Amino acid sequence: MSAKVTSSTARKVIGSLGVVGAAAAVAGMGTFGTFTDSSTPVATTISSGTVSIDLTQARAIPFTATGLVPGDTVTRAMNLRNDGTTPLSTVRLKSTVTGTPSILTTDVVNGLQLTVKACPTPYVQGGPDAAPTFTCTAGERVVLAKGPAVNNAPLTAPTSLTPGATDHLAVSFTLPSDADNTFQGKSSTLSLEFVATQRTAGDR
Repeated sequence: MSAKVTSSTARKVIGSLGVVGAAAAVAGMGTFGTFTDSSTPVATTISSGTVSIDLTQARAIPFTATGLVPGDTVTRAMNLRNDGTTPLSTVRLKSTVTGTPSILTTDVVNGLQLTVKACPTPYVQGGPDAAPTFTCTAGERVVLAKGPAVNNAPLTAPTSLTPGATDHLAVSFTLPSDADNTFQGKSSTLSLEFVATQRTAGDR
């Protein structure tokens, strides 16, 4: 009986050695070499654009006007330049009241009305400095139709959508002829801000 036990043990040892040998053979199959290749490096430079607009004016900003009567208009010329590197999709004029509102801005019909015009060349100033007038030699167009003084609307096809381009603008506030005695002795302070928005994003 002892001999039989010894024989059985030997068979188990041999079986174990066979498994180890098979594992070694499989491992050896992964040691063969492989061919590789790579392309020539391509230099790639990516940078983000800059959205920037700059506003200048012959007179100090903000401008002031006093003593308006129904039918009066106050106008100031401004130059709006796209000094960024990126085309724009829109340029909006945002006008807001700072301080206490008055009937001049709360009455959207007979209160102050805002209009913006553009000229291909700089406006020519005439009249006294206290009440200047501005003339466009040719090609003047309306880029913001007359509407309430408090507004937030895009300019129509402004030149400044293109980097490096400038809009020569005439910004006007008019007190309508229909304004009655309730508008006497009133005042309002407005903040004017041109807001630029980047072009539509897409594949580059």
